[in-house]
Amino acid sequence: MIRIKTPVLLLLLLLPALRALPQVNISDSAIATPMIYAVYGYQFPGGDLAKQFGSNSSIGGGFSVKTKNNWLIGLEGNFMFGQSVKGSDSLLKGISTSEGFIIDANGFYADLVYYERGYNILLKFGKVIPLLSPNRNCGFTLTAGGGYIQDKIRIHVPGNTAPQLLDDYKKGYDRLNGGWAVTGTLGYMYLSNKRLMIFSVAFDFMQAWTRPYRDRDFSTGKKDERRFSSQFYTLRVSWILPLYRRAPKEFYIY
Repeated sequence: MIRIKTPVLLLLLLLPALRALPQVNISDSAIATPMIYAVYGYQFPGGDLAKQFGSNSSIGGGFSVKTKNNWLIGLEGNFMFGQSVKGSDSLLKGISTSEGFIIDANGFYADLVYYERGYNILLKFGKVIPLLSPNRNCGFTLTAGGGYIQDKIRIHVPGNTAPQLLDDYKKGYDRLNGGWAVTGTLGYMYLSNKRLMIFSVAFDFMQAWTRPYRDRDFSTGKKDERRFSSQFYTLRVSWILPLYRRAPKEFYIY
């Protein structure tokens, strides 16, 4: 029995749809086209989030559609990660020694590494303004959107040698929280006439309103009832794959 891996199967299913797309020349006029893109961002936190984390990175991707009138609508998802966790020395004070160490199952000091982890899913809507661009399909972009965001502290114990920080015990210290967010982006999208360089750079601002999800915060022994207001200031770089077929050249030389 022949097994086809999921990415290959998706590509096979997508090929007929790509062949059905009309042939276009973006240097001549504004066109409608679906686009797939990958994005990297470097984020600086603000508000309540800045009290817990430092700067972090994000990677993700999305799918959007640009209309002939240069409107944009799409769905995007991002995974956030970082290693700047503030206040980690007091996070486990209830189960650590007076010097701040965790004793593992072997009687040694456990090695602990703290990470920031999170993700967001956003619906975006915007406009392409074709200024300082090689054609009418790219230029400055203004987008706005909203969606869901979640973040937490990941406590990593190499070898899982500390039973105090396994499974549900670890969840009591991770300060998992989530909620709704809105975002606005100013950027520049470049689609070359020859389809050799297709990318965008942008600055993104996000406002998030989140709340803790755990029933109890083990570091305080109580349920955390706070509500958080946080901001993300993000510099983004995207690689774009527009899903249109290039028109054949009008003249051929033999």
